[in-house]
Amino acid sequence: MTVIVVPAAPPRPGLVLPELAASSPLSEREAADLYAAMLKDTFRAAARSGGDLLVNYRDEESIPDEFADTGDQSAEAEVRALAADALADPDDARFEVQVGSTFSARAGNAVTHLLDEEGVQSVAVAPGTAPLLTRTEIDSAAMKLRRNEVVLGPSERGRVHFAGFTDTIDFEDAYAAPEIETLTNRAVDAGHDVDFLPAATRVETGADLLSQVATLTARATAGRFVPEHTAALVRELGLRAVEGDGGEPELVREETDSS
Repeated sequence: MTVIVVPAAPPRPGLVLPELAASSPLSEREAADLYAAMLKDTFRAAARSGGDLLVNYRDEESIPDEFADTGDQSAEAEVRALAADALADPDDARFEVQVGSTFSARAGNAVTHLLDEEGVQSVAVAPGTAPLLTRTEIDSAAMKLRRNEVVLGPSERGRVHFAGFTDTIDFEDAYAAPEIETLTNRAVDAGHDVDFLPAATRVETGADLLSQVATLTARATAGRFVPEHTAALVRELGLRAVEGDGGEPELVREETDSS
């Protein structure tokens, strides 16, 4: 059985997806709302798969002062609330605090602990910002992990939206750009076989969001699966991909009934 580790921060404006707010029509608050929606869809996909969901949350002590909690909820409580909203049974998720100063370190610590200390068969890291990661894809990755020590899901600009392991690699700076090359090199250096999943968009910038909105719209039109929380927020915000000047696609906001 695969443990799916989803790193999660509290959805506070400016703390999460700052590059998205700076490069799209979204405000920092709206970018944080989108982050929360994508995270909930990822939680749901992981919980519904044949694996186990582990929410690897960022605690209050690791958050810069300018994003410190000013309300009644701690960082852990905010993340737990997202899981409670996404899952039919909140007990379907296990919660552990992140350990490490970088994404590579946090992912490496989680994977290494689960494989070496808890003896699980396989571990996957899903950043939580690729809402079209489905339970079917997670289960497909689990099958691939029976024959390969590492399975990677590509995303735009050399990133990954999924990384599965049955054995450890050298995780120091393992997510250095381009992530998919770095992770593959580390796996091969460790003598591991590597396989890949179909590509999926990981939303962190305006260009990523443009690609995701166009895909969601097309899938909805065709009557295919769309991630519930993300698709609902995209509709609420009135986001559309249209042909802009020069024939290039661009992301716009249209008036909605709620606006």
